[in-house]
Amino acid sequence: MSVIDLFAGAGGFSLAAHQAGLEVLAAIELDTSAAKTYRKNIIDRLKQNTNLINGDILKIEPAELREELGLKVGELKLILGGPPCQGFSSHRINDAGVDDPRNKLLLRYYDFVEEFQPKVFLVENVAGLFWKKHASYLEKFKQLAQDNGYIIHFCDTLNAKDYGTPQNRKRAFILGIRKGIKRDDLVFPPSAEYFSPASKEANDGLPVWRTGSAVFEPLSTELIEEYIEQHFRPHTNMTDEAARKLLQELESGKPVDINDPCNIHMLPTEKMQRRFKSTRLNGSRMDAAQEFELKCHANGYAGHKDVYGRLLIHTPSNTMTTGCNNPSKGRFVHPWKDHGFTLRHAARLQTFPDDYIFTGSTTDQAKQIGNAVPTILGYKLITAIINGLN
Repeated sequence: MSVIDLFAGAGGFSLAAHQAGLEVLAAIELDTSAAKTYRKNIIDRLKQNTNLINGDILKIEPAELREELGLKVGELKLILGGPPCQGFSSHRINDAGVDDPRNKLLLRYYDFVEEFQPKVFLVENVAGLFWKKHASYLEKFKQLAQDNGYIIHFCDTLNAKDYGTPQNRKRAFILGIRKGIKRDDLVFPPSAEYFSPASKEANDGLPVWRTGSAVFEPLSTELIEEYIEQHFRPHTNMTDEAARKLLQELESGKPVDINDPCNIHMLPTEKMQRRFKSTRLNGSRMDAAQEFELKCHANGYAGHKDVYGRLLIHTPSNTMTTGCNNPSKGRFVHPWKDHGFTLRHAARLQTFPDDYIFTGSTTDQAKQIGNAVPTILGYKLITAIINGLN
């Protein structure tokens, strides 16, 4: 029941593997701050006997690592990993990212598959991996796998909100299984467990998508009335009574511990604080006072509405990115306070437990959080693989 984690980041996939009962034998991560976070949590706190390599995966020989771990070819259970995804990012327009050297790291991932010959491998990446302009990398990867005895069992996108993450996060996954491994009982991807409130499943009583409210303290009576007045009454067709019931029944969390080292948010300037104060609850940059309109948004520009926006309280949050501590990068403003939300709130939206402590500068920590695989999603995917192949 062993696994290695390539491009391990702060350890989201490894934490999920640990929770699923796997032994993480080795992890490779280039970024020093992320590697320190990994060591602090996965090795020091959770006592995984992991060979953590803080280095360039291009300079690490797969054969040497396999021998160092004392593994025979074909003995490893699972390889996990999310190669850096900036080159495949959907935020890039036209042909930007096509020749990004980081794209080739997807093929480097396969070098380790070829050497270890694990029973299974699972790749995570941004949905942009499936864009036509990146087809050559994806097809090369799939062809390498098939030529070397692997069946691509799944190659598509999944959304973390369907599996209990209170966040709208669509990502690409590739599951490869070595030929000869019995997979008749494998159900992958596992069935969705959470559904749109408007779906038939929700009407049948199944759980609805978790909402951004899940990581914040409960709404006070006063806040509920403010939400009705500022958002639901003028911007929806809901009656006050229905909106009040919705808000009262929202999932909530506990206040962030004042001593939590991740209880930190970007300090706004006086002008920015006034901007946030003028932004209604559930509002976007379009709802701030006219005096705060940026030059790049002048003349009725309607794009990038989410920047400087408040997190929507009653839906799954927007995707946590590497800029999740910076309100200028998206809907990363606290739902009702006049500043960005904390790094702990962002980590909760990625379903990290509160005892998972990130290290480095706030920029480093935000990058680690935004790059991670949501723990609950990783756990459910890994568990489905283990149960289906045992």
